[in-house]
Amino acid sequence: MVANSPLNPKDRNAAFKTPEDVIARVLSGERRALAHAVTELERLSPTAPALLQAMQPHLGNALVLGITGPPGAGKSTLVNAIIKHLRSINKRVGVIAVDPSSPVSGGAILGDRIRMTAALDDNDVYVRSLASRGYLGGLSPAAVRVIDALDAGRFDIILLETVGTGQNEIDVAEVADIRLVISAPGLGDDIQAMKSGLLEIADIMVVNKGDREGAERTMHQLLGALSIRASTGNKIPVLKTTATTGEGIAELMQAVETIGSQVRAAPKTERRRKRARYLIARAAADLVAGRIKGGSTSGLNELSDAVLAGTLRPEDAAKQLLKDA
Repeated sequence: MVANSPLNPKDRNAAFKTPEDVIARVLSGERRALAHAVTELERLSPTAPALLQAMQPHLGNALVLGITGPPGAGKSTLVNAIIKHLRSINKRVGVIAVDPSSPVSGGAILGDRIRMTAALDDNDVYVRSLASRGYLGGLSPAAVRVIDALDAGRFDIILLETVGTGQNEIDVAEVADIRLVISAPGLGDDIQAMKSGLLEIADIMVVNKGDREGAERTMHQLLGALSIRASTGNKIPVLKTTATTGEGIAELMQAVETIGSQVRAAPKTERRRKRARYLIARAAADLVAGRIKGGSTSGLNELSDAVLAGTLRPEDAAKQLLKDA
């Protein structure tokens, strides 16, 4: 976990001369510089574009492991177990834990790190909690910028844990290099983890809390659901873990490494370009949503009336809004 700096915020900002100075210090392993860069990128401060430009030559080395699934599956406890395993083999680990934010204040409890005890007092583990900012896909665009900061910080693997609100959490598919979808027995809905949105993005399916009654049944259900999934030419592993004891974690990480070797073989630029496309798509959606919420312009009313009359498709209306944005 990040140590508290003895400097007050004004002194902390004054200590960094230029964006290039910040990134040089991030590359050297200075945690205070990393915390500063992460904060600036998260809030998209005026210096954020310069920071992003300064770190570009140093990006594309970290493997981003997305971890998603329904509430109660034990994602944060599993992340803690993964951290322990990775540190046992001397891997540096960055963690981005996305927590749900209040629809009123925009704030979040940011409590995931409470369960990540493996991050305590370890300078080779960096945990950052982010608010979802109301994004239904389980992530906010800030997560992508923070990934870049941790990548520049020379972490070997970045664990990206999403909010955990159900099958809408598919943004992680556009951001992570490898996607783990976590389920567990006894969640109250036997097919909860098999909803098509989550099932279709999985590279690895994990049944956590494997020591509970019903774990084998859940595994068989997942295997059955995967058997009728549209063929991709790849067999999706279904693995059982018990995060509280560490059982199954080594096998899980072996599966991650097998897929990771294929991911690393792809050009770095292409892996990062996918995340850039996600940011562009999200920004375009936000532009359209903003215009619709504004909703008082005569042009928008005309588009709305045309959609209601059936003379204009919603897709074409959205294109027109983007054109005029």
